Amino acid sequence: MSNYSCNKKLDETRTAKVFGRHLNISPKHAVEISREIKGMKLADAKTYLESVVEKKQAVAFRKYNKKVGHKTGLRGWDAGRYPVKASKNFIKLLNELQANAEYKGLDSNNLRIIHASSYKGRIIAGWVPRAYGRASPYNHVLTNVEIIVEER
Repeated sequence: MSNYSCNKKLDETRTAKVFGRHLNISPKHAVEISREIKGMKLADAKTYLESVVEKKQAVAFRKYNKKVGHKTGLRGWDAGRYPVKASKNFIKLLNELQANAEYKGLDSNNLRIIHASSYKGRIIAGWVPRAYGRASPYNHVLTNVEIIVEER
């Protein structure tokens, strides 16, 4: 269980894991998507994220909601967005997670996401030229995503 932020005792025969390291997506979008899909069945999470990519259903932004517009169809919350790039990366991770689970012999119809976590990863340093020969830092933050499913 090393290198994962989940500190629950997991039955390794009934769980499957995936770790997306240094993904080129927004950490804020990844945190909101992780919060949204946690507790969903794997198939439901995939269909939800595909509808986000098609901009039919918004992701509720609960933590990072400053100056975020309201979207229709959100239950119990108003602020939301359509993080298409992050959703596509999450769909890839969920497909990898399903493949990992099938390799372990788990039934892919009974998988539920018990842990979904996203946090800032490596920082790629960059610079923006300014007046009079100076420069200001313009860094790019990568994101780490970890997802664990359990067969129920």
